[in-house]
Amino acid sequence: MAAPLTADAFAAALRGEGVHIQEHPNWRTHNRNHKGPWGSVHGVILHHTAGSDSLRVCRDGMASLPGPLCIGLIAKDGTVHLVGYGRTNHAGSGSVAVLDAVTAERALPPPGPDAVDGNARFYGFEIENLGNGRDPYPAAQLDAAERVSAAICRAHGWSAASVIGHKEWTRRKIDPSFSMPGMRTRIAARLGLKPVPAPTPVAYEPFPGAAYFAPGRRSPLITAIGERLVAEGCGRYVVGPGPVWGEADVRSYAAWQRKLGYAGAAADGIPGRVSWDKLRVPRT
Repeated sequence: MAAPLTADAFAAALRGEGVHIQEHPNWRTHNRNHKGPWGSVHGVILHHTAGSDSLRVCRDGMASLPGPLCIGLIAKDGTVHLVGYGRTNHAGSGSVAVLDAVTAERALPPPGPDAVDGNARFYGFEIENLGNGRDPYPAAQLDAAERVSAAICRAHGWSAASVIGHKEWTRRKIDPSFSMPGMRTRIAARLGLKPVPAPTPVAYEPFPGAAYFAPGRRSPLITAIGERLVAEGCGRYVVGPGPVWGEADVRSYAAWQRKLGYAGAAADGIPGRVSWDKLRVPRT
């Protein structure tokens, strides 16, 4: 067990392990620390999201479970979205016997009765996946989960035995839906290697608000949006894209919304925050 890393030391550890992070507003201070202390920390718990709109839910939570629901969301493309830091609503109560095994870095027993608060004692990460056995974990996503876990273990001087799945913490859960012994083998192998720092992360344009997209709006950002839509196979341009927001842009963005699964009035061609975040328009 150890005192938690500072937010800056944590981010530096992830970058030093080659993790591509995206820092969301106020992530360093977005937490549930008012409900109780965070730390000492004993390890890392990995989860899967089991739903859609994962980034918003991880950041904001739900009516029955306030956010943040994790420190970071590991997206399909391997990007780790930092949404909170400190005590988060990710683990809930779990097994004293498992906590003792993680602290001693020995083989895990089956989880016993829920009797100890995991939110106070673990770093928590959600992995974007439906958890139904059919939704794949792309190689980039598993690599990011491995690197995140190794980064924290390396920073604290822990072994891979300090990384567990939610299903190993409590009898109530089945996540993540991949082999945790296999993931620990990967983490152990990485801890035996010299870390490779991450490349300079790509900066993406923040959502400017739906009102920004008025007909005739002129901006280099409009061109950048069109270029991303074309790259995603959603461009509906005869000429362009260009710097003026027009009907071709609306048609192209509607195609992007439909690609994401929206239909009817929800695919109106006007950007919303969720579809915008998924498009990832590079800073102009």
